[in-house]
Amino acid sequence: MILGMKPLVKSLAVLVVLLSQPAISDESAPASEATVSDAQKQIRALHWIKGPQRVELYGNASLDLPEGYVFLNPDETGKLRTITHNVGGGTQYFLAPQDLRWGAYFTYRDDGYVKDDDKIDSSAILDNIKKGTEAANKERHERGWDELEVTGWQTPPHYDPQTKRLEWAIDGRDLANNASIVNFNTRILGRGGVMSVVLLTDPGHIDDAIADLKSTLSQLSYLPGQRYAEYKPGDKVAKYGLAALITGGAAAIAVKTGFWKVLVTGLVAGWKFIAAGAVALAGGISRLFKRKTTT
Repeated sequence: MILGMKPLVKSLAVLVVLLSQPAISDESAPASEATVSDAQKQIRALHWIKGPQRVELYGNASLDLPEGYVFLNPDETGKLRTITHNVGGGTQYFLAPQDLRWGAYFTYRDDGYVKDDDKIDSSAILDNIKKGTEAANKERHERGWDELEVTGWQTPPHYDPQTKRLEWAIDGRDLANNASIVNFNTRILGRGGVMSVVLLTDPGHIDDAIADLKSTLSQLSYLPGQRYAEYKPGDKVAKYGLAALITGGAAAIAVKTGFWKVLVTGLVAGWKFIAAGAVALAGGISRLFKRKTTT
């Protein structure tokens, strides 16, 4: 699990407050300084890369950014997270349509070549995730964090051997306020590791967002020499397979044995990170982009 930290949940909530305010309500009229917060100014000032153009990720992959989409390199993604009160970052990329109806974070782990001959037992994996979440709730309670409940698969795990992409989405609830949570994940296998993509959107628009993201990811590919099919004997091989990617790569042993203490730290922060703040994607940030594109 690459993101999902509780501070990020809070940071997204901050983003809602900052950017759902009518800072720019009329594209033709300049916003008053009194109506534009410092955070909004900082977000405007980020170096937003606009499509259409090709962007590179991690030195081993490229994405043909379509027209109408925006992108942040790691330094700028880190700034966005800092602006929204989230410590950390600096290694992630951020992708979104220009109206920010959804957003996606990219991370890469060079754990090695992941063998894709695992059998994915979705029922067993879901049962393990539920048990792990229940165990993690004890820790969440002690920290004063909202407890979570896994209710099922929104999208059962599916691996496409042609695209080398593993996808799944978990449905759940924040028990404190009975809020729906959807966490959609994509893992793209390469010769030396795995590209992780985590989608952020309003649960009510998850189907459209997933379709849009998948279409956009069709324009992402590893560079020559880095593709999964270019594996050679002697390359580094990951110590886990496909099933472990769903519960966090390093948790291969836990997946097989149910030894969930290995996973508690990750699950405490876990998959909730998408739950809060999704409203911001269709709210104030889009106004900022509309204003910039008219200049």
